Amino acid sequence: MYRIAAEVGQNRERRRTATHPPKAIPELLADGPSQVWTWDITKLRGPTKGVWFHLYVLIDIYSRYNPSWIVSTHESAELAAEFIAEAIERNGIAPHTVHADRGTSMTSGLVSELLTNLGIIRSHSRPRVSNDNPFSEAQFKTLKYLHDFPKSFATLDDARVFLEGFFNEYNHIHRHSGIAWHTPASVHFETADAVDAARQITLNEAYVANPARFSRRPNPPEMPTVFFINEPVAESQIN
Repeated sequence: MYRIAAEVGQNRERRRTATHPPKAIPELLADGPSQVWTWDITKLRGPTKGVWFHLYVLIDIYSRYNPSWIVSTHESAELAAEFIAEAIERNGIAPHTVHADRGTSMTSGLVSELLTNLGIIRSHSRPRVSNDNPFSEAQFKTLKYLHDFPKSFATLDDARVFLEGFFNEYNHIHRHSGIAWHTPASVHFETADAVDAARQITLNEAYVANPARFSRRPNPPEMPTVFFINEPVAESQIN
């Protein structure tokens, strides 16, 4: 029967099945600090098997600055909403978009209500597409691949002490290649132009002192003007 039905094109699914349209690709653009933030939660091993601490982190995609982070014994929508609200208050400027993946806390009603009330656009990654949240994922990889990153933390306080050191160095000391070798804090608080002016003076002096060392007059690395999550493809590239 099925062979005959197939021959006449009648062998098909007859059950009523749900259809899900594909999720839209998030395409986000920031040409300055405090415009687009992304956030995520990652687990850190605790003192015994099955015990985990939960690290919440916000990152500004333009400056790479972390407006806030917390580590807790649990993950919850209530804690996530408080975390974001406090970060916005501390920053003094609300971003126009907050992006996250589709975890339970990220898609919770409490977080959604908070962002809606503040007039902030909610953006989410597509299901099972980690590349839709690259800034958060990259920072978690940076953290966990540190040479001195512990295999586990004995207490929550131990985790906080370690993370305090990491985020302080990341924000204020680490010079990031993606932002022209500035610190995230310098870009976020808009002191990078002054740093570049001082760099140019030093380079000019080096050039005058020994021009043979250079093939051309040196300039500081150029800071990108815009950062994307999923940069839109131009029509000329499609055609």
